[in-house]
Amino acid sequence: MTDWPFDPDGDEGSEGMRKYGMAILAKRLDEDEDFPLKAADFVDEHGDEPVRLNHRRVVSVADIFEHVDKGEFDDIVDFHKTIGRAMRSGDFWEYQPKAGESNYKPA
Repeated sequence: MTDWPFDPDGDEGSEGMRKYGMAILAKRLDEDEDFPLKAADFVDEHGDEPVRLNHRRVVSVADIFEHVDKGEFDDIVDFHKTIGRAMRSGDFWEYQPKAGESNYKPA
């Protein structure tokens, strides 16, 4: 068990277990004030913090950022796209659709 700076399931970690994965990273940002954002600055500030991926797995922000291929994010959309790619390449993404599959479910 890793000694995290705070409980990944507490209010600071995931707002009472309501948020997982990328949502944990994005909640650390202010869309209007934090961009452009240097990846190294984000890791310096949040690298040792936990990110719960599912009910069993918790990794650090730094673990995810080992797979980030950009040094700076222009805006929140750029951040989401880049982090999504990093999470997929690092096997941190829970859902991996096969070619032609969709997670869209009609009502």
